[in-house]
Amino acid sequence: MSMNRREFLKGAAVGGATAVAAAGASSEAQAITLMREPKERPEGALGLLYDSTLCVGCKACVARCKEVNHMPVEIYPDQSEWNSGTWDTAKDLSGKTLNVIKAYMNGTIAEKDRETDGFAFIKRQCLHCVDPSCVSACPVSAMIKDPETGIVSHDPDRCIGCRYCVYACPFGVPKYDFEGAFGQIHKCQLCNHRLPEGKMPGCVDACPTGATLFGRVEDLNKEARQRLSLKAGDAYTYPRGDISGAIERPRSPHEKVISAEYQQEVYGYDGPLGGTQALYLSAVSFNKLGLPHGTDNFGRKIPDHAYARETEGVQHFLYTGMIAPAAVLTALVLMAYRNSEKHTSEAEED
Repeated sequence: MSMNRREFLKGAAVGGATAVAAAGASSEAQAITLMREPKERPEGALGLLYDSTLCVGCKACVARCKEVNHMPVEIYPDQSEWNSGTWDTAKDLSGKTLNVIKAYMNGTIAEKDRETDGFAFIKRQCLHCVDPSCVSACPVSAMIKDPETGIVSHDPDRCIGCRYCVYACPFGVPKYDFEGAFGQIHKCQLCNHRLPEGKMPGCVDACPTGATLFGRVEDLNKEARQRLSLKAGDAYTYPRGDISGAIERPRSPHEKVISAEYQQEVYGYDGPLGGTQALYLSAVSFNKLGLPHGTDNFGRKIPDHAYARETEGVQHFLYTGMIAPAAVLTALVLMAYRNSEKHTSEAEED
């Protein structure tokens, strides 16, 4: 009696489950115990500070990003009746759009930076995580985190198009271009091709209000913390451009009277998900702006650590000394031996 395909797959599944159980990684508590050490933000890390209260939704950053990265305009099918190609009207990040401005709207949307009957803008681009899941998930090292600047970039020459990075990113940033003859991953790389030329990222270069700042993350965090103490009615002088002067001299600042008080958190600096190098300030709750915060859509608490700490820790435990593969192989050998004995016994009876 020979083993059919169904029996083999069932046996392999049992063997795999046995290996995981034997390795002691079957529960969430055990997985957390196995977490590897967290990765730290590089001392010279570069990043962005986006202040939603300063954003006017002009999308100059979107247009400039397209220009400096040679990306095509994006027009959705439901926009074709009124847009014949004059305007770039991207709705979200995609294989053609690396940076986009979206809006939160509630009720009458009568007042900016209000959660009830108000609206607020949010800039979506790669957050350049301190401990990026895309880098952890990539099997060919096509996703790379620079050890000095912390910028997360993508190498298309290494990429095999598996799209693991797309599924791994908790912010939904990497996108696959399905329309090209040869599909490719696209994401914001903080204009790392412009930095050696002494030029800021395109989005920062174009922002008229200073809603998006560029510089060393520590300097950006210091600026953000100063703003958290501001109250409605206070006047504040907001810098523009490269706050650190690391790439370009800071541009002339402008003064603005505070109309809405900030959420008391610099999103991204201390977490969640291990922290990022793109920091956010807002007067509206971060989760309403589409940034993972508090709990997810299933009511689960979003962790402070990166998911990669858990997955890499479990994988390292399972594959150190080839524990899991050895257990699966042993199970399959025993199945084959048992099947061989049964086949020999039936042959002798005949």
